[in-house]
Amino acid sequence: MTVARELAEWALGLDVEDVPEAVRHAAVRHVLDGLGCAVAAARRGAADPAVQTARELGGGRPEATIIGRPPGAARVTRAEAAFANGVLMHALDFDDTHAGGLVHASAPVVPVALAEAEALGRTGSELLLAAVAGLETVCRLGAAVPHGFHARGLHATAACGVLAAALTASRLRGLSVAETVDALGIAGSQAGGLLEFLNTGASTKQLHPGFAARGGVLAASLASHGASGPGSVVEGEYGLYGALLGRRVPPAAVLDGLGERWELTRITVKPYPACQLMHAQLDAARQLHGADVASITAEVHPDAASIVCGDGKERPRTSYDAKFSLPWSVAAMVVDGTVTAATYDEIDRPDVLALAARVGTEVVAFGGAAADQPGRLRAVTRDGAEIRAEVPRSGGGPDDLGIDRLVRDKALANLGSADSVERILSLPDLTTIQPLIKALEEQ
Repeated sequence: MTVARELAEWALGLDVEDVPEAVRHAAVRHVLDGLGCAVAAARRGAADPAVQTARELGGGRPEATIIGRPPGAARVTRAEAAFANGVLMHALDFDDTHAGGLVHASAPVVPVALAEAEALGRTGSELLLAAVAGLETVCRLGAAVPHGFHARGLHATAACGVLAAALTASRLRGLSVAETVDALGIAGSQAGGLLEFLNTGASTKQLHPGFAARGGVLAASLASHGASGPGSVVEGEYGLYGALLGRRVPPAAVLDGLGERWELTRITVKPYPACQLMHAQLDAARQLHGADVASITAEVHPDAASIVCGDGKERPRTSYDAKFSLPWSVAAMVVDGTVTAATYDEIDRPDVLALAARVGTEVVAFGGAAADQPGRLRAVTRDGAEIRAEVPRSGGGPDDLGIDRLVRDKALANLGSADSVERILSLPDLTTIQPLIKALEEQ
């Protein structure tokens, strides 16, 4: 039995009774959070190139809706809808993150579930179960090699997300186990996602979940028409880990506890539209708002340092670059007392740049995943006093007792309508997903 076959058999056989209530609740929570992020991005035009490309390439067959479409705008093919919505969901870097796998779980999965369910007329419960399978899979594939992809300059969301997307699409299409294994094998040949954007400030990372989502739909379609893929795509010599990371990973690292231990319940919801690897420091920085700060030293996990710290980070080149700058973002939090999507609209603010230049970093081996590090800042005020600001981990994590309230409040702000929030929360009971689609159209 290969990893692909084990995942296929599990995902295709998954029933409502197999999924604990807490897991279903978490899945709905992440669907709501992800869709809200996509609507917010659509309103800000944050993914316009992807949306325009999807409309240009996907107009031949009206199957699925691009989130935020204006009244009267045509639907597109499910592959292009999945692409556009995957980019929209991730465009503001406001979407969820699984700390252990360092993957954005919802962005490559939920758009596929939405597009396939709309195209095929599936129920809300069918959409949700497919999303459960995809979310669990992308988390497990990433968590099997903590920081492994990022250390090689690859985006784990893109590399793992395309397989999860293929599994999601295969379930909704009703593929056989053999066809689903082929779909996973085909998807693996599309795995990638380069992190070179970190050196230029380009926004290519926004596209990665869209590529993964579209690739998963294509893989499932190809498999349904007889194309084959290697069943050893995950653990094989030239599989996902062997080819991209240069090492073999035992199947148990992915499969252990499948169906019993649910990684999707360990997904963190983001309070801030910025890289998860500095959220703990942002939470701590809120405590310094209003203080007359002269300098700040932030402790940073070794795995996070190369992504959010380093020479030049104090002066980001683009708004997207600023979302991966700990010095600039911490300075903005101290100055403003909050970090929102609007924070990154203007990156040349003299007050923020002046403080960012005085934010230093100290690499500290905390142990555990970088996305679950504590936030520890040491600040010195202009009169020489030292202030320590600390949090044990970032807000919005699975152990955050206020996570449901955070998601609801965040979704309400993003969607702009309590009715839209309630429509999405009622997903498991929908006999048709049209009410949900309606909630995602341009208001």
